[in-house]
Amino acid sequence: MKKLSFLFALVGLVFTGVASAADITLYYSPYCPHCHHARDFFVNRIVYEYPDVRVVQVNVMDQKNLPQFQDVLKKCKYDSGGVPVIVVGDKCFQGYADFMQQELRDAVEVDMDAAAKDKAAENKKAMDTDPENFKSKH
Repeated sequence: MKKLSFLFALVGLVFTGVASAADITLYYSPYCPHCHHARDFFVNRIVYEYPDVRVVQVNVMDQKNLPQFQDVLKKCKYDSGGVPVIVVGDKCFQGYADFMQQELRDAVEVDMDAAAKDKAAENKKAMDTDPENFKSKH
C-alpha cells in the first residue's frame, strides 16, 4: 500500500510540475489597448509556438477576479494596479510592448527540455513564414 501511495504522489508531482512550469496567466482589462495586444500575442502566437502551454486570461474588471488580481500584485511586488500583468511560471511582467516578446518566450522556455525548445523554434519559424497555413494545420 505504501508503494502505491508513493507512486500516486510521484505521478502527481510530475504532472503538477509539467502543467505549471510554463503556464501563463494574463490579467487584463477589456478597455486597455496594451492588454489587447498582449492577448493577441498569446492567443495568436504563443499557443501555436508552444502547444503544451496553457494561457489563462483573467478580466480584472470582473469584481469576482479582484482578490486574485490583488494577490498577484502583492506576489509580484507591484505598487501599481496597471494592466496587463503577465505571470509566466514564477516570473512577473507588468505592461506589454512588442519588444518584450522574446523575453516572454524565454520565460516560457525556462523549464523546457532541448527537444521542446527545438519544436517551439520550428513552430515559430513556420508561423513567421506562413501563419495562416500553420494555424489551419494545428
